[in-house]
Amino acid sequence: MIVESPEMTKLEQLLERSAAWHSHLCPRQVLGVRMGLLAGRVLDLEVPNPDKRLLTVAETDGCAADGLSAATGCSVGNRMLRVLDFGKVAATFVDLMCDKAYRIAPRIGIRTAAQRMVPEAESRWQAQLIGYQVIPDLELFTVQEVQLSISLEKLLSKPGYRVNCETCGEEIINEREVARGATVLCRACAGQSYYRAAGQGMPQLFKYEQSEECLLEGRR
Repeated sequence: MIVESPEMTKLEQLLERSAAWHSHLCPRQVLGVRMGLLAGRVLDLEVPNPDKRLLTVAETDGCAADGLSAATGCSVGNRMLRVLDFGKVAATFVDLMCDKAYRIAPRIGIRTAAQRMVPEAESRWQAQLIGYQVIPDLELFTVQEVQLSISLEKLLSKPGYRVNCETCGEEIINEREVARGATVLCRACAGQSYYRAAGQGMPQLFKYEQSEECLLEGRR
């Protein structure tokens, strides 16, 4: 009889959690889950972390981020998962109690390593899906102790903090306002907006409904 180790059982459980969120399981989710588990061992923290002591900074969104969230318990909703999009399947994990931080990234050549590990796989994708689950940590990842170049105090802000933009009137939380002299502005009104008005004279609700209709039409 084959008896699975507690570590393998936990990996399988977390992969199931990630797959449920993601609607399927893919190689990058496996990498995300395994990076999160390794971070817990390196920092000597329980994962998924129950007390918001662990901050995860993901270097890309998508599949790997779901794996990271499943393993660490860090999410956008609890403000412990941040995405700084460098387009890399890598992440930095910070113990907020002692300011220790480690960046974990896949080693170069792991796709080839996975194919060697699972030569009977039907495809490279399947080899990665299976291989990434069994390749030893230190053959799969690099682990580097790092210091953040951003302020954790500013990043996390403080509970209950809010101000209003003096131009649009909208509320701003988490100290994300911009000061222009004595004037407090939101980032959009300060010229840092990621959007612009689509047109004049059309009610916003109608524009939204029209957009929904277009999306539905595109799915038919």
